[in-house]
Parts: sequence; C-alpha cells; structure tokens
Amino acid sequence: MAAGPGLLWRAREYVDRSARQSPARLALGVFALVIAVITVLLSTPWATASGGRAPFIDALFTATSATTVTGLVVVPTGEYWSGWGLLVILVAIKIGGLGVMTLASLLGMAVSRRIGLTQRLLVSSETKVTRLGEVGSLVRTVIIASTVLEVAIAIVLFPRLLVHGEPAWTAAWHALFYAVSAFNNAGFVPTPDGLDPFVSDWWMLLPIIIGVFIGSLGFPVILNVANHLREARRWSLHSKLTITTSLGLVAFGSVVVAAFEWTNPGTFRPLDGGGTALASLFAGVMPRSGGFSTVDVGQMHEGTWLLLDALMFVGGGSASTAGGIKVTTLAVMLLAIVAEGRGDRDVEAFGRRISRETLQVAIAVSFVSATIVLVASLLMLAMTGLTLDRILFEVISAFATCGLTTGITASLPTPAKYVLVVLMFIGRTGTMTLAAALALRNRRRVIRYPEERPIIG
Repeated sequence: MAAGPGLLWRAREYVDRSARQSPARLALGVFALVIAVITVLLSTPWATASGGRAPFIDALFTATSATTVTGLVVVPTGEYWSGWGLLVILVAIKIGGLGVMTLASLLGMAVSRRIGLTQRLLVSSETKVTRLGEVGSLVRTVIIASTVLEVAIAIVLFPRLLVHGEPAWTAAWHALFYAVSAFNNAGFVPTPDGLDPFVSDWWMLLPIIIGVFIGSLGFPVILNVANHLREARRWSLHSKLTITTSLGLVAFGSVVVAAFEWTNPGTFRPLDGGGTALASLFAGVMPRSGGFSTVDVGQMHEGTWLLLDALMFVGGGSASTAGGIKVTTLAVMLLAIVAEGRGDRDVEAFGRRISRETLQVAIAVSFVSATIVLVASLLMLAMTGLTLDRILFEVISAFATCGLTTGITASLPTPAKYVLVVLMFIGRTGTMTLAAALALRNRRRVIRYPEERPIIG
C-alpha cells in the first residue's frame, strides 16, 4: 500500500528538482515523452485501417507532426489511419496545442496536486503572465477557452458536412476533427479529399479561417482582448502588435497570392470571382501555421512559394498554437528599423517604449531560426535530388510547424524524414525556450565596458 504514495512522492520530487534546475529541459522532456507515447499508440495494429503495424518512421513522423501541431504527413491521414488512429492524432493535436510550458505545468499539478513556484515560472514564461498568482486560473482558462472555441467551430461545420452528404455521426466526427485541427493550427484533415471539394464554399472555409486566425494570436492576446473587449485602449502592447501585424500579413499575403496565381490554370484560374477571393484569403491565412490548403500547392508558381516561405517563417503570435519566429519578433525588428531610419533614440509603438532587451531577444531568435533553416536545407539537399525551392519550402514548413507542402513529404528518403522530425520538434519548442532562457538570464552587471560603435552597413 505504501508503494503508491512513495512512487508519487519520488515523482513529485523529481519534477520539482528538474523544474528548479532546468525548466526548459523539463518542458522539452515532457514534450518528447508525449511524442514517444503517441508513437507507440500509432504503432499498434488497430491504429491503421489495414490492421497492420505502421512502420516506425511513419508512426514517429505522424506523432511528431500532430504533437507539434504541424500537419505534414507521410501517409494519407483519412485513408491510412483507423478511427482509433485518428482519435490518437486528435488527442496529440489537443495536447500539443496547449503548449510546452503549460504542459509541463499540468504535469507538475498532476504530481504535486498544486502549482508551485517553479511550475508558475514555467507557464508565465510562455503565456507572458506577470503575476504568478494568475497562473493556476490561467491554465484552466486556457483549456476551457480553447475547448469552447473548438466546439463552436464544430457546431458551425456540422450542418455543412451533413448537406455535403455525410451521415450524422461521421459529419459530427469530421466537424470536431476539423475544428480542433483548425484552432490548434495543425492542418490535419480526416477525409481523403481534404478541403479541396470546398474550395469555393464560404460556409465551410470561413469558420476554419477564423479558427486558425484566433488560434494563431495566442492565449495572452485572446484573454487580454476578452477581458477588455470594448476598451481597445486597455489592450496590452503585445496584443496590439500581434493583432495589427497579423492582419497586415494576412492582407498582404492574400493580395500577393491572388496576383501571382490569378491566371494559373492549376490553382485559381478555374475559380469564379467569389471563389478566387475565398481561395486568396484562405491562402493568406494558412501560412501563419494553419497548414490547410484548398488548391494544389505543388502547382503554384515559384514566386508564390517564396512568398509563402516568408509568411511561414514569421508564423503567428507568441504563446500561440502557431510556429515561426512570431509576428511580434517581426514587428519589433521593423519598428527598430523605422526608429533607426528616423534617428530616434528609442523604439516605440502605441505610446510605449520597447526595451533594448526585447530587441536583442528578437534578433537572437531570428538569427538562430534562420541558421537552423539553412543547416537543415543543406542536409536535405545532400540527402535528396530535389531542387532548392521545394526543399526550402518543406524545411520552413516543418520548422515553422505550418504543414503546407509542395507534395514531396511522402517520397522523401527515411533520413530526410528524420531531419523533418527534428525540425518540427525544434520549431515547436526551440525558439520558445530560447526566448524564455534569454529573458530569464537578463541581469544587471555592476561593471560595464566603455562603449564604442563599429561601422555597420
């Protein structure tokens, strides 16, 4: 009888000690553990539609893609996996969407029955909560809010799938799957044809667009806006930067994609005006990490691929279900460029001054991310005989946890698939933990060296 409490006590001590010594390592370990469990579940015979065991690389790749809410697949999701397999994938998406730090905090709660200081620090580093007393309620609020939004999207999609000819139970299941996948920016589709049959269907695609956009803003923005819905002046600087930059990127992406693909017979040309507008809006939102597509990305022009590369690399909001370097990182760097061009001493936005430390973190995250993409692209080029444009698109999509592809994922050699697995894991956890580490290590130095400016440019 004493073995149970003793084991629980040792587990609690291990978690608390790990959180004190290395919060980032604990978070990464928990995330890796989830991927391992999902891989085992997908490796069982009843996870596949055929009843056979999935190859290890396929199970690992799918588990990583689902848990990191990426959406890249090496097998057709709706055809290859059974109902049980799809349920496992859906659970992985839901867990992955909660976030690395929140997940680590939940583990601490389950073991110790409380949220200690270390777990509060873990969550606050991801969610940007400044008062540690709010973390406990925040975790519950995040879970409740995300679930409510997902159910709302599913309710809207359900009648449309019924009209499309699906049986009631199947329509309900697909509506829920699409809703969870959309809000968590996962990009997984439970049907063989995906969203291609709905390319001009506003009823079906608009809820998915809204779900992806809201999910990509991040929980700090969602909660901040919800608390001050009618008082925009009380929104935080983070919320204002995230929303304005996100809307700007969506508008820019939609217009430019439409301009590039308007006459492309493989994508937009067969569509009417309304269909083109919807497809353009859809294509402008999805590179933020949504990963869904209604047209064949592989048929798009190379210029469109390059634009999507840039949008995927930026990604969505901090502490969101989206990947990339985050829109606030881009906003801070653009504001710094404007300030330098004007000769201003401070970087300012919406009546607030942005600290130098924030700019340093933004530069570090961007440079490290670009370096990871460069190294991974070189490795992939060496492993495959594919062209740089397709490799770069695949690498950025994996690193930014987006899930869009030109169609090469399934045909990649096994070593290249392992590279993408590592990229998806780093993309979902790496830049976040790097930013948190840099922020937590910020400290005042008593002694400072004399200042001198090297020549730049």
